[in-house]
Amino acid sequence: MLEFSGAKLVLLIGGRVATLLRDDRPDIPFPNMWDFPGGGREGQESPETCVLRETQEELAIVVSPEDLIWRKVLDNPSIPGTRSYWFAASLPAHRAQEITLGDEGQRWVLMHPDEWFADPQAIPHFKPRLRLALDALARHGIEIKGK
Repeated sequence: MLEFSGAKLVLLIGGRVATLLRDDRPDIPFPNMWDFPGGGREGQESPETCVLRETQEELAIVVSPEDLIWRKVLDNPSIPGTRSYWFAASLPAHRAQEITLGDEGQRWVLMHPDEWFADPQAIPHFKPRLRLALDALARHGIEIKGK
């Protein structure tokens, strides 16, 4: 396993992307911007453990390792010289009722991917990463429904 700084999850719930509006504080990267669940690695945890823990902390939803359909290691432009793992999962729409906002972020929303791509508050360098994840999900037969 490669060394990594953190992990992110493109989580579709009922064909919508689970996204969090980051806190609006000047001491964090990308304040007041739309982000995906995930975050920094703790100790020697695996990429899967990292992303599943962070998702549960941020959205209170339990995603199982078996739900992780896609994974990719990418350079982390937030921390030059490091890499992060990206994952994708798709859950049925009724699982949205399990979500509650954790201690980080202003709010969460399930957004159609086209809305996320078009939103000026979406973290810009995450857009190609979302495209990679959506393409991978489509190869697994998971389609995004129209707005």
